[in-house]
Amino acid sequence: MRFLMWLLTYAAGLAVAAWLLDGIWFEGATNGSAEFQDKWLEVLGVALILGLVSTFVEPVVKLLSLPFIILTLGFLLLVINAAMLLFTAWLADIFDLGFHVDGFWNALLGSIIITIVGWGVRVAIPFRG
Repeated sequence: MRFLMWLLTYAAGLAVAAWLLDGIWFEGATNGSAEFQDKWLEVLGVALILGLVSTFVEPVVKLLSLPFIILTLGFLLLVINAAMLLFTAWLADIFDLGFHVDGFWNALLGSIIITIVGWGVRVAIPFRG
């Protein structure tokens, strides 16, 4: 059950980021129920990739860049999160999931949106399991 909440949290963040930003999108239909039917599997796939990247790659990158994170008073964490979203888009392209992030600034804003939405979902649906 914890895995499902984790996956749905990332999926909600990705969906909101794709909805709010023109530079982040999923291929397929663009409105209505056809959009949901075309994209729900891809959103879950990209959420899984993002979750795995956040679990395994991001901690290593943060550890290796710890002195620079301290030097920049933590602002480098925003850049790392944007880089992880770009890396996720690259991996999603390899797996042909139709997820695209157009540039660093969209990745930066997208990573902020995903973080805020994830926090909001965890607050709205407290899960203890």
